[in-house]
Amino acid sequence: MILRTSRLLTVLMLALAPAMATADMIVGSWNLRQLGWDNGKDIEKLAHIMQSMDLIAIQELMSDDALGELVNQLETTTGEGWESMASHSLGKGERYREHYGFVWRESEVEYAQGAVVFLDHDDVFAREPYSAVFRDVESGLELALANLHVVYGDSVGDRVPEIEALADYWGWLEEVYPGTPRLIAGDFNLEPDHEAWGPLREAGAMPALERVATTLALETGVYRSLYDNFWYENNGLPVTDQGMIPFPSVFGMEHDVARSEVSDHAPVFIALDGAELNLNACPGASTSTVDVEQQDADCIDLNKSPESALEGLPHVGPVRADLIADSRPWDSVGQLTSINGLGHTRVADINDSGLLCPLGGNV
Repeated sequence: MILRTSRLLTVLMLALAPAMATADMIVGSWNLRQLGWDNGKDIEKLAHIMQSMDLIAIQELMSDDALGELVNQLETTTGEGWESMASHSLGKGERYREHYGFVWRESEVEYAQGAVVFLDHDDVFAREPYSAVFRDVESGLELALANLHVVYGDSVGDRVPEIEALADYWGWLEEVYPGTPRLIAGDFNLEPDHEAWGPLREAGAMPALERVATTLALETGVYRSLYDNFWYENNGLPVTDQGMIPFPSVFGMEHDVARSEVSDHAPVFIALDGAELNLNACPGASTSTVDVEQQDADCIDLNKSPESALEGLPHVGPVRADLIADSRPWDSVGQLTSINGLGHTRVADINDSGLLCPLGGNV
């Protein structure tokens, strides 16, 4: 059973005042990399990670049968009931299509209403967003959760139109689910500091993650781009925590194996009303517990932060940020002198900036 914040009040407190239920729910999002194709996917490992969350939006679902198999495995793993729903197959043309899926723990979450695929009259989205309203069983809090996988394309320019169109979609969600807090989850294939997000930010949405990378590099322990995220209205949901789950560490897996058997994306999560995500390592793994990578707005990690965050360091622009990411892992800040244009003086500026997360090495 996953440990979470206590919901029990003492007898004395119950006698003095009515209990106030909280929406202590963990909402997740995960690109499962072509779940449903004959590609050796380890369903048990997927379920082991997903059991730490209560409501999960999944992308790259390739068949309804695979979703049923995943739910069955979640019930076997947890001993609890789980429910699911999926969109019809989406995509332009017949060559590559996928479903969006939602999976939730029955004891914590229930489907409320309004499951619908967006009618994209302007034909901007390669796979139109899929949304529904879900309700916290105990508190009654409802949220409108949307699910999106932005096209990767041949360049960043191919992704920009879908991102820019999200401002209009944000308004559409308000019209369809009036008064309900909105949350867009998914694999956006674009980091949250790109200028294309400007219209959505102006519409009142903000990203849950801004410094934690989510895609698995081939090098074990290294994560690159921040593509997986949530966008939500700050005053609409009681978000108290957020982060990324480095699932290869749970199983003691090398990244090349994890990318093949599980996914090349790590799941992301947000916690509501003080809920706590507790994740145990898989039996047989080299470690017994695994820490999630939580949002840290106060420091930049040379080994984990996306390139966009690295650009916030002194003397580091897009080119050097890319070189730093490509040269991971870093054992000390002093090693940055291997980057062209970063001499000892400039590396000292970086080290003294106060922007870096502890790395265990000095200049």
